[in-house]
Amino acid sequence: MSLPPGASNARRVGGGDINEAWRVTLAGGREAFVKTRADAGPDEYATEARGLKWLAEPGALRTPRVLEVAEDYLVLEWVQQGSLSTEGAEQLGRGLALTHAAGAPAFGAPTHGLPGAALAPAHHQVDGEGNPAASTFGSLRLPNDPTPDWPAFYAQRRLLPLAAIACERGALSQAGARTVEAVCERLTALAGPPEPPARLHGDLWSGNAMAGADGRPWLIDPSAYGGHREVDLAMLRLFGASSPRIFAAYEEAAPLADGWEERVELWQLLPLLVHAVLFGGSYVAAAEQVARRYAG
Repeated sequence: MSLPPGASNARRVGGGDINEAWRVTLAGGREAFVKTRADAGPDEYATEARGLKWLAEPGALRTPRVLEVAEDYLVLEWVQQGSLSTEGAEQLGRGLALTHAAGAPAFGAPTHGLPGAALAPAHHQVDGEGNPAASTFGSLRLPNDPTPDWPAFYAQRRLLPLAAIACERGALSQAGARTVEAVCERLTALAGPPEPPARLHGDLWSGNAMAGADGRPWLIDPSAYGGHREVDLAMLRLFGASSPRIFAAYEEAAPLADGWEERVELWQLLPLLVHAVLFGGSYVAAAEQVARRYAG
């Protein structure tokens, strides 16, 4: 493991399936959370740090303060975990609506020019506009170059690359990959009414909307980008039981377009493919089943 210089009293904590996670005491005596992995990409933690700052910028939801970023670790303020209260669930729904509404400059890379950009290593990989060239989902890196519309981004920067990786690693059959390609060909018709780019968390399963000791939400572990707001909500519905108060509060603050219920699994295809690549098992069958539903 890699820890900040002077850190002591390191205790392993739950932090997901990809990274090691530690609670440490920093040199100055402050408690902190450290995420580390030996094979982390050169810009992975800097990109996450910028994403946390970008999501906090609208002031609607809290994210942990970034204390230090290195190539092989990320240091955040320690947040004592609790249980999401009724008020906290409603705050999460309203806060997501406001965060999404804060928008993004494009469908794709969101963080160019934000204060957190100074945290990036000197060799941070960027596209032609100076934007981050990839988003990280676990150990996967997906292209994040902007596209003119959401169906193009979802197809070209998410589903098609994931299907190719899944096929290469044996997590998806050739027939399954062709089914995903068929979904991509229909995305303009499937995606619903056009909407402007929303400010997405990007990996918002229920564990990444963590409750603090006060019962109020914190957003953690983002893979932030500009995308369709229904994607975050679909992810929240996928793993574990999220409080219906979250969605009711969101709908009250920012009603979704007609037909959103029919699109939930379409957006869930992204995390299902990610999990099929990373973990295999039942996720492979689930991803192929959802793809068949939308392939026509």
